[in-house]
Amino acid sequence: MSRPVDALDSAFPVAASIALDLIRRPEVSEQWSRPSVLPHLSIGGLACHLGRQAIRVAELLPTPSDLPVLESADNHYERAAWVSEGTPDEASVAASNDEADAARGPADLHARSAAALEAAGNLLARGAALDVVPIPWQGWALRRGDFLLTRQLEVVVHSDDLAVSIGVPTPEFPAEVFEPVRDLLVRLAVRRRGQSALISALSRSERAQDISAF
Repeated sequence: MSRPVDALDSAFPVAASIALDLIRRPEVSEQWSRPSVLPHLSIGGLACHLGRQAIRVAELLPTPSDLPVLESADNHYERAAWVSEGTPDEASVAASNDEADAARGPADLHARSAAALEAAGNLLARGAALDVVPIPWQGWALRRGDFLLTRQLEVVVHSDDLAVSIGVPTPEFPAEVFEPVRDLLVRLAVRRRGQSALISALSRSERAQDISAF
């Protein structure tokens, strides 16, 4: 189910660069403390969550792992507890790294995200990224292509969340970024909702159903 690793090696820095441009928009800084479209999360917290994707990649690509390796990115989402737990409550969001990072302000996020994007791009360009990448907060690892796909999904989805939150158009991602995310979301939606729900939603507006992948 994974796409070729080389394709994602080159696609992720493109995705992260688009996300960084969005994070840097003045509307984000101006509305930093206002609520985002995600429950209990400020716009600053959401921007920090988006920026953290490049930071995670830069931190974890060179990190050796002895954790069990999952078969695919699909397995990662099938097993992750947060997928089935529903919307986080206010206390858990308030205690998250997102709001703690937001308290440090937009300039700090801009600097950290830009440095992480440069570091991640260098690791991928010079072949210094490892083939297997740990996800320590989950207790397993993924092959590099699958790991990058999970971070790319986060970038695409949360870029939409952030753009809607600040009232600007959602960034358009190039095909090499968007298509693997689209395909993963479709597979996850089918697994969760079934083929009929997906077919109805995409082809029959009169009987459209909820086809959220999460």
